[in-house]
Amino acid sequence: MSEMINKPSVVFFDIDGTLVTEDATGTIPESARAAIAETRKKGNLTFINTGRTAFNISKKIKELGFDGYVCGCGTYIEYGGKVIYENRLEQSFCREIAALMRECRVTPVYEDRDGYFFDEETFSSEILKDFLEVFVEPDIDISGRVGDDDFIFDKFVVWMDEKTDVEKYRSVVGKYFDIIDRGGGLYENVPLGFSKATGISCILDKLGIPLENAYVIGDSMNDLPMFQAVPNSIAMGGAEQVYPYVSYITTAIDDNGIANALKHFGLI
Repeated sequence: MSEMINKPSVVFFDIDGTLVTEDATGTIPESARAAIAETRKKGNLTFINTGRTAFNISKKIKELGFDGYVCGCGTYIEYGGKVIYENRLEQSFCREIAALMRECRVTPVYEDRDGYFFDEETFSSEILKDFLEVFVEPDIDISGRVGDDDFIFDKFVVWMDEKTDVEKYRSVVGKYFDIIDRGGGLYENVPLGFSKATGISCILDKLGIPLENAYVIGDSMNDLPMFQAVPNSIAMGGAEQVYPYVSYITTAIDDNGIANALKHFGLI
């Protein structure tokens, strides 16, 4: 029993809408910076747990000093600066999916650990303009295209509209991917068997840390697997859609949400 008591706590943070404001400024509140530094000073471990793939973890996030990163909804995991798990899809399979997405008439963004790939044959300039403003840092290369020799992805997102063949999309994608409704016609597609929860399990197993010492903080439906994976689950204020699935609701991101959550659980 004493061995379990002496284990550190581990806090898993979503990025968009949780740690970073979900707008063009992409601001990390100063109170969140201070709270993360303080809990680490107390000996607790901190991890990013995000739908973003590895290349899209910005410098301003890494500067906070996280112990590791669960990226692409559990498809890629780093701890202590080393890759401890990665799932690679076959390039031929990725090309098949891209061809089928054209038939389904969706606007896709394919996310690899090394970059984005876009498809100009299924291009919605307004959708992608908004996406680039909110989710893509200014210095990130956005030249990747589906026809490139190095095209491959870990996961992908699509936007639907009135032209989309929804039935075909669901029948094709559902065979191989979990389809997560992000709202506003946006759907995130993660390979079956992977989620933010599988990433947590990998980290806890590697570090020998009990489940009761794990905490998760998020704000959207792609955080649902990690909310359900641990007893200490926290929703950001304003994220009403996930309130039924968590054990605690903190204040909004711009109202000291991270700091108040960590204070509530005695982590700072």
